[in-house]
Amino acid sequence: MIASADITAEELKERLNKGETPVIIDVREDWEYQEASIPGAQNIPLGALPQRLDELENLKDKEVIVQCRSGARSASARAFLMQQGFGNVRNLVGGIMAYQG
Repeated sequence: MIASADITAEELKERLNKGETPVIIDVREDWEYQEASIPGAQNIPLGALPQRLDELENLKDKEVIVQCRSGARSASARAFLMQQGFGNVRNLVGGIMAYQG
């Protein structure tokens, strides 16, 4: 069973198709982001997340979706953001691979 903190590629696509603009943070490296990305996603590589937290400070009470290639790095990013006081962080299950698949 998928935890409520996760979001499927299908659910995300459905929301984007409805015109929703969720906050999406792509935690892959810049070169990976350049190759393929989800429309509207902001690129903050996982390793740079601690230094760039101030950019996200105003999102602590909003839904934040994190994604990477397959879901592993974004799971780490989700855990880190939750520790920093973000209350609603969701991991894209399967990452960009699932989204493109």
